[in-house]
Amino acid sequence: MRSIQDRPLSRLRGEDGSVGDLLSELTGDVQTLFRQEVELAKAEIREEATKAGKAAGMFGGAGFAGYMVALFLSLAAMFALAHAIHVGWSALIVAAVWAVIGAVLYRKGRDRMRSVSPKPEQTVETLKEDAQWARHPTG
Repeated sequence: MRSIQDRPLSRLRGEDGSVGDLLSELTGDVQTLFRQEVELAKAEIREEATKAGKAAGMFGGAGFAGYMVALFLSLAAMFALAHAIHVGWSALIVAAVWAVIGAVLYRKGRDRMRSVSPKPEQTVETLKEDAQWARHPTG
């Protein structure tokens, strides 16, 4: 790619060449600049996506670790209850507690999901306003 530094000084001052040539060069420079900006944006997005992927992997690991903690705490609770009652009943009690927790989380998640609107309301409203303005630009 040719940069502005590669041009002769007389050319930069506009001493030779027609206006058409200058406009052509200007257009080419703008296109080159735009392409370079797009490439820079792509590189930045790739870098940020890599960071986000690594962070997501760490969140996944943390989720698995949390699951393991819950599992072993449940086993500890079951064996602690087994000192007072039969092991089978203590396992059933711990399972029932987890069933209640799961049901509560399911209901809360379902209620929140019902409030989610897949249609971007503000964007639709703005587009309607833009279309109305385009039909009547003076009003």
